[in-house]
Amino acid sequence: MTIFLLGLLIFLGIHSVSIVNEPWRDRMVNKMGKWVWKGVYSLMAIFGFVLIIWGYGIAHSNSITLYTPPLWLQYMSLLLLLPVFPLLVATYFPGRIKAATSHPMLLSTSLWAVAHLLANGSSTNVILFGSILAWSVLDRISVQHRLPRPTPGAPASNFNDVIALVLGIGLYLAFVFWLHLRLIGVPPF
Repeated sequence: MTIFLLGLLIFLGIHSVSIVNEPWRDRMVNKMGKWVWKGVYSLMAIFGFVLIIWGYGIAHSNSITLYTPPLWLQYMSLLLLLPVFPLLVATYFPGRIKAATSHPMLLSTSLWAVAHLLANGSSTNVILFGSILAWSVLDRISVQHRLPRPTPGAPASNFNDVIALVLGIGLYLAFVFWLHLRLIGVPPF
């Protein structure tokens, strides 16, 4: 459990720098340079992510069941996951979806975490998805008080909504029917 929790702390910690201390982040970017900062940030995030995966594998074997979701709730989670990938794609293909949601990646992350909490009741799953949900909510609140940073991506266009929907639903179907089992080792059904 220690490796798992350390991974979560590192991964969510580096992603929380702007939430906790935006001026410090800006000073570090100026001091280190944008690309060095991005490199350090990325390496920390990847390191934390690897620890989460490794630690989860170890901790999940000793996980206790906190609740057992009924089968219908597991199917409800699949429905709740449907907008996750289109919202994620809309982050980089700005159009009406991005304008309506303001921060589609954070909304996507929140929906993803809630859907997984509905379908999984083990202690490791509750810690993992509950932590990510809490982080995404805090970041959503915090982002309203920070200066917006440009997101790399395509120029804004109404056609981007079509791209976000088609690519997003395609990714959703690929994950549901193939990638989730292949990458995560757990069938969604």
